[in-house]
Amino acid sequence: MDIVIGIDIGGTKTKIGLVNKEGHCLETAFFRTREHPDLDEYLDQIKTTVEELTSRFPERLNILGCGIGAPNASSRNGTIVHAANLTWKGTVPIVEKMQERLPMPMKIMNDASAAALGEMLFGNAKGMSDFIVITLGTGFGAGIVANGKLITGYDGFAGELGHVDMTIGDGRLTGLNVRGGLEAYVSATGLKRTIMYMLSQYLDESRFRSIAYNDLHGEDITRAAEEGDPIALKAFDFTADVFGMALANFTAFTQPEAFFLMGGLVESGKWIFEPLQKYFDAYLLDVYKGKVQILRSGLPPKTTAICGAAALIWEEYAG
Repeated sequence: MDIVIGIDIGGTKTKIGLVNKEGHCLETAFFRTREHPDLDEYLDQIKTTVEELTSRFPERLNILGCGIGAPNASSRNGTIVHAANLTWKGTVPIVEKMQERLPMPMKIMNDASAAALGEMLFGNAKGMSDFIVITLGTGFGAGIVANGKLITGYDGFAGELGHVDMTIGDGRLTGLNVRGGLEAYVSATGLKRTIMYMLSQYLDESRFRSIAYNDLHGEDITRAAEEGDPIALKAFDFTADVFGMALANFTAFTQPEAFFLMGGLVESGKWIFEPLQKYFDAYLLDVYKGKVQILRSGLPPKTTAICGAAALIWEEYAG
């Protein structure tokens, strides 16, 4: 059986899976990225996890290669460079070191760009020539497809839209120290920061007044919104306002047919989607109104990033 190893290196978790040509993830595993601050030990853990996954199959697997999605990844150089949400700083030769442990064809790409490729091969963007995938996890990532081509840039860093300066009120810093940068507001982490901001700005009673920042989780905020918690509702509205303006700005740049959203924040459902649509429509130039959709990713929610990473290899076999 032909399979591709997909690896998603995230700021919180590293997810690994075996993906077939239909984009189905046959086996998966994960471990916490931050528990492995030493790079070599971290890569050894990836190798061990891959071996454990492949051992689950009684038949022989034909591994075509390994695709890696990671923040601040240079597809040209096979490196991760100054990733804000990862422990290892500077330029990390991830592909070179990984191939020492798993000698096979290997590609790396910005995680959101890999997700865009996965959406085009396996998801809801089949047949689309112009779309943008937005990943909303620990940070904010974007993968851009224009005129049927993935936009990677000179050495693979195109699409760092999470660090676009939105010049918003309190001027929060992103992980790359961009003041007012988008991911400081629109991400799972940004939503938590907004809860704390709203608590300081308003006197409404809220369950969050007795919860420390480190004990706050996205699902708690969604549950509070469902219960009518005013601070949660204000936080979602504020997040959607910033997000809607950003998507309207991005529309003016490439005029996508659709934005596909994926990641933890998307699991908030209507609490983010409904106000987002309202603000997006309000900020959008008239010439674009009614032409741009905001959609969920068509990739399986729990394995989206893994399938995107695997698409880096599977695209060579497409068609």
